[in-house]
Order: sequence, then structure tokens, then C-alpha cells
Amino acid sequence: MIIAGEASGDLHGAALVRALHEIDRGIRFYGIGGEKMKAAGVDLVARSADMAVVGLTEVFSRLPLILKVFFELKKRLRESPPDLLIPIDYPDFNLPLASAAKKNGVRVFYYISPQVWAWRKGRIGKMKKIVDRMAVIFPFEEDFYAREGMKVTFVGHPLLDTMKIKSPREELLRKLGLEVSGGIRTIGILPGSREGEIRKLLPDMMDAARILIQRLPAVQFILPVADTLSMDFVSSVTGGFPGRLIYVKSPNYDAIGAMDIAMVASGTATLETALAGTPMVIVYRVSPLTYAVGRTFIHVDHIGIVNIIAGKTIVPELIQHDVTPGKMADVVIQILSDENKYGEMKRNLANVREKLGQPGASHRAAELAYGLMRADSPSFHTE
Repeated sequence: MIIAGEASGDLHGAALVRALHEIDRGIRFYGIGGEKMKAAGVDLVARSADMAVVGLTEVFSRLPLILKVFFELKKRLRESPPDLLIPIDYPDFNLPLASAAKKNGVRVFYYISPQVWAWRKGRIGKMKKIVDRMAVIFPFEEDFYAREGMKVTFVGHPLLDTMKIKSPREELLRKLGLEVSGGIRTIGILPGSREGEIRKLLPDMMDAARILIQRLPAVQFILPVADTLSMDFVSSVTGGFPGRLIYVKSPNYDAIGAMDIAMVASGTATLETALAGTPMVIVYRVSPLTYAVGRTFIHVDHIGIVNIIAGKTIVPELIQHDVTPGKMADVVIQILSDENKYGEMKRNLANVREKLGQPGASHRAAELAYGLMRADSPSFHTE
């Protein structure tokens, strides 16, 4: 059983499934994921797009579906237990499911850690009891969990295997059908992969783009759309736009590599943008209730994972009330107009990439998962 509740989890889960199939074609998978996991051979009980939520208020509207899927999976753990449960991040769903797995004698291989080092550290005690092995993708996580007495291995970040931008930027622009002339600026708009994020962030991002059209001599925009979203939904939120704007299906790393700078919703997209070496401004906004509750539990100085990895502010962050069209446009222009600041940001982003280890994360994780699945397991079998 493998559970990915979000678009990034679907991407990394699919890579892990393929890597496990390279070890043993007889392994069968089922659980929650998206189109990528389905294509990799996972029998989907539910789609991650229907399960993904941001914040407390959004949970309420989807709670009936989430509970229905949870109890269906819990029933399967009891009546026909798998040889292994692989939760991928998504802790509010996956930790209770992992607890149910342990009660039914199912081993748990947690891939991509919940960010307990950032908030709600109290969950670590429960994780020690229900997680047999953890594979983490950020270097500082290994020390964190090891200090807590957990079996943990840093496998590197799976994006290093998929993010391969080989063409020159001019060629990337041509492939996308965009202008290549030296004077034009190409700006990315990355509003997230969930409908809630789109509704909260994209209208203001588009208004910031309208301001940039007025303040920059020549500008064009790229808007990547996650496969968890419909293009019609996203275009309905963008409304009429007076400038040059193209939509691309995400992840599209060539598109990110073609950008001069990007406005990015906090999440996996910030790391994708960093690995492409593209300067950015990170934006984060949730409901006032979610933010008020979150501030009580958050234990890190930054929202963006890029800044957390760097251990300092290398990319500007706009949070909650600071997420306005004017402020986003101002920060973009400040970065673009200062060659020293722009170059320093690119150098810092390159350092972040170096800290993430070497390619091969999915294969290293697959070897750990396969070993755990086989070890002293009387039920394990392959075709």
C-alpha cells in the first residue's frame, strides 16, 4: 500500500514504484496517488487531487471523502494486510494510517518525512512507535531523526533525478514559443498544485503581472499548471490578461529554466525553481484561522524550504498580509534591477543544490523498502 496525498508525492511515489519494479516486477501496489502513480502501475483507491487540502478550513469541506477513503484503507489493512505500507509525507492522514498498519502487523516505510522538525514536534513520539524505517530527502533530517532514536537514512532528493535542463535558455524559450530577444524578461507564475492555493494566490499573482507589464519595458509570462488541476479551472481564475502569457503542464522543468525570475507558492515548486537556478520570490497565504493556529506550533525561521536548507534568507518571502500584487511586483523588480543581488541569489541557489546529495534517491529508497519488506516476512511473495 502506497499513499501520496499531493502532486509532489505522486511524482516521487511514481519514481519509487518504478525503482521497486526494477528490483522485482512481481510487487503489486495499490493506494492513493495521481496520474503518474497510476501510470507506474498503482491501483488507485482514491485520487490525490481529491484528497489534497491546505489549512484547517479546507479540510472541513473534504472531510467526508477523506474519512471514507481512510476507513476503506484501514479495512484493507485489517482484512488483507499488505507486506508493506509506504506513506509519502501527508502526515495528518498517513500517521493514523501507519498506526493502523502497525496494529495489524504491517511494516511501515515512511518516504519523505513529515516536517515535524518545523512544526508539531510532539508527533515524533508517535512516529517512533509506528515507523519501522524512514527515508528522508533533506540532509538535516537524518541527524534530527537519528537523535530521536529512529532508523533513518538520507537518500538524497528525488528531484535531482528528474530535473535535467540541458538546453541553453534561448532554445528553451523557442521551444515554448516565447520571445528570445535580449531585452524581454520572462517571469514565472507558480501558484501551487491545489485548488485552494489557486483561489487564494493566483488572482493576486495575476494582478502583480499586470503591474509588471506597466513597469517593465518588455515582459512575458509562463504559468505551469499541475496535472492535479484542470486547465479550464486555472484559466477561469486568471481572467482576461492583457499580456503575453502561456500555460504549460507541470512539472515542466524546461519552462522553469526559461524563466528570469518566478513568483512561487511555498512548497515543492520552490525547490524545483531553486534546482533550475531561477531566482524567485516565495509567497505563502492560508486562512487567518490556519495561520493563527500554525504560528503556535511552527519552530523554524522561514517558510520556504530553500531558505531552510540554506540556513539563511537567500530568497525573499512574502507571508499572509504581505502577499499583495504591489509587493510581489516590487520584489520582482528589485531583484531584476540589481545585477549583484541577482547573481548572489543564483550562487546561493547553486549551493542549495549541492547540499541535496547525489542523484539516485528513488533507487536508494527502493532498496531500503525492499529490504524491509522481505526481512523475516512470512507473507512476502512475488509472482
